[in-house]
Amino acid sequence: MEKFTKLTSIVAPLDRANVDTDQIIPKQFLKRIERTGFGEFAFFDWRYLEDGVPNPDFILNEDRYAGANILVGGRNFGSGSSREHAPWALMEMGFKAIIATSFADIFRNNCMQNGLLPVILSESEVDTIMARALRGSGYKVTVDLESQTVTDDQGLSAKFDVDPFRKNSLLEGLDDVGITLTLGEAIDSFEEKRTARW
Repeated sequence: MEKFTKLTSIVAPLDRANVDTDQIIPKQFLKRIERTGFGEFAFFDWRYLEDGVPNPDFILNEDRYAGANILVGGRNFGSGSSREHAPWALMEMGFKAIIATSFADIFRNNCMQNGLLPVILSESEVDTIMARALRGSGYKVTVDLESQTVTDDQGLSAKFDVDPFRKNSLLEGLDDVGITLTLGEAIDSFEEKRTARW
């Protein structure tokens, strides 16, 4: 998993509440067994017209948000099923952080397990970021995990909370398997003692 420390990026706005995981990655695209290949299908029903042509009315298709690594969304982002494919798809679209007022718990956990940082800010802070992203092209914020802040060059300075264990995992680039592997010597020692005892 890639380490997350500090990110400065254009912000892509998705001004919708209750964006669920079936909207993020529709069920018909869940047949793959790899973690890759989902990005092109993210937000499929909004992103494309029936003939597969990009929908010009879908905001994330606008050129001014090309290359954005930060997504700002509405409340209850990631609700619905527990599919881990949702963060995989968002990451393949290029997103490394999502800012919203709230996230579904399972989605939030899945994001952190895969190196995608979900940032919870107050409604007024999210509204400010959303408005600035919608208003101008090239609007950027900096998400700093070490200081747990979101800032911009227009005076925004917001603090966010993050579980210390998950924060350290993201800073070190460790998912649960990676954390377990760091305990290799302790596991080997336990197994040797267990084998000798039994």
